[in-house]
Amino acid sequence: MHPVDALRLNFDPDQLAVLHLAMAFLMFAVSLDVYLADFRSVIRFPKSVILGIVVQYLIFPLITLGIIALFRPPVSMALGMVLVSMCPSGNMTNFLAHYAGGNIALSVTLNGILILSAAGLTPAGFWFWSSFLKEGRAMLAGLEIGLADMVVIILQLIVLPLALGMLLRYRAPDLVGRWRSGVQRAALLVFFGVLVMALMGNLTNIRAYLGFAFVIVLVHNATALALGYGLGRAFRLPEADCRTLSFESGVHNTALGLLLIFRFFDGLGGMALIAAWYGIWDLITGYLLARFWRSRPPAASRQAGAVQY
Repeated sequence: MHPVDALRLNFDPDQLAVLHLAMAFLMFAVSLDVYLADFRSVIRFPKSVILGIVVQYLIFPLITLGIIALFRPPVSMALGMVLVSMCPSGNMTNFLAHYAGGNIALSVTLNGILILSAAGLTPAGFWFWSSFLKEGRAMLAGLEIGLADMVVIILQLIVLPLALGMLLRYRAPDLVGRWRSGVQRAALLVFFGVLVMALMGNLTNIRAYLGFAFVIVLVHNATALALGYGLGRAFRLPEADCRTLSFESGVHNTALGLLLIFRFFDGLGGMALIAAWYGIWDLITGYLLARFWRSRPPAASRQAGAVQY
């Protein structure tokens, strides 16, 4: 066993409770940008939406197992990679798609579908794909994690706040329009502030083992970004859709992954390091890629005017 497999990052119950509330507040803030009409956008570009879902829940996890087989990381890090691959795309993808000249309506639609489906598919998919890791099965067996408990937590902290925010936007659009930006900025500050303070208590361990996570996250993230774009091109999708699929494939809501790790996986160090560093690194690479594409507008853009913020 690698030393990182025995590492535990510790959250006390009070910190974990605050992190739960911060996560719910963040998802509520995200929902203030979501309309029910966004989900009807599926009929406008079904091929792109279906491809995005297949990449998220089938192709990327399969390739993740391939990367694990190639690099043979410590088992706890391999489990972290599988969990990251099953986390839905992050809410930053909407901004990145807009900035890069992508299809904004496709980004919002896919992001909404992936977040709502995460309640069942993230825990179920994690258990399914991690079952192919022999040592991973043994490690998880010792933790006695309940799949149903994970579903309940995601429903409480992801789906319920999203539904409440969408209902508020529908019932009081003027109020939401005035307060949305401030609420979203406050939610980001609160969540990342709580997360940083909690991780600071484990800073020595993080510094000692971060080097193990750096290269594997770099390869994992680069593969995901290239996968979304490359498959979009292979299926002859418009350039704007290909760019959006790249972000939806490569930028993940690892905040959800970290919450699950601390709640259900006993703060398993290798998993937490992978999820935490991926959550930082994918924003860096996503922004740099968006800047690159911003100077090269798509020849045939479908994103203009698709969604108004």
